[in-house]
Amino acid sequence: MDVELIFKIAAVGIIVAVLTQLLIRSGREEQAMLTSLAGLIVVLTLVITQISSLFTTIKQLFGF
Repeated sequence: MDVELIFKIAAVGIIVAVLTQLLIRSGREEQAMLTSLAGLIVVLTLVITQISSLFTTIKQLFGF
């Protein structure tokens, strides 16, 4: 696992947290929830690509 992946996830988390707080304070709770959901989806896609790479490496290692 790369340290770059951790930094990407942290950056997405910080940006989403700031945007969510700004939207909540301006009275737009629905958009804040959608922003949080979008951030979650972005992070999940990053993690799923890494898990897919892990499974590919395991398959090659054991010759499946």
